[in-house]
Amino acid sequence: MVKEKYKLRVNEKFDFELTPSDAAALDIVGSNEGFHVLDNGKSYHAEVISLEKEEKKVLLKLNGQQFMINVADNYDQLVEKMGLSIAVIHKISEIKAPMPGLVLSIAVKPGQEIVHGDPLLILEAMKMENIIKSPGEGVVKTVHAIKGKAVEKGETLIELE
Repeated sequence: MVKEKYKLRVNEKFDFELTPSDAAALDIVGSNEGFHVLDNGKSYHAEVISLEKEEKKVLLKLNGQQFMINVADNYDQLVEKMGLSIAVIHKISEIKAPMPGLVLSIAVKPGQEIVHGDPLLILEAMKMENIIKSPGEGVVKTVHAIKGKAVEKGETLIELE
């Protein structure tokens, strides 16, 4: 049986290993403002700023300082050890609104080539600004979103060719 071990890379500089039992040993209490973490007698205030599940990235604010954390599970580590890549870039035909909200700004225009992860627009929802990023690659054909206008969940924001 393979013991689950996560490799964490913080701010593209520091590497750590973490097992589920390491995480279970932390004293963590949730609150409206984030989390209170107690580790070896030291107290930390933690807040998750953003979470990119597919890319396994977490932007964490710890005692007021922000840290970008990349997480690699056993599968990711095995693929890396074999010298392969699990990144699959796919061509997409449209970008839809993931939630209802107000379009604050648009970062692309027709004819522009986009790749996975490019910021496309900012959508305000529930008093939070959400950067909508490209899930794939393509060329912008039509921008249906209009700055200052509300959109519904599932509404086409951008068409690609």
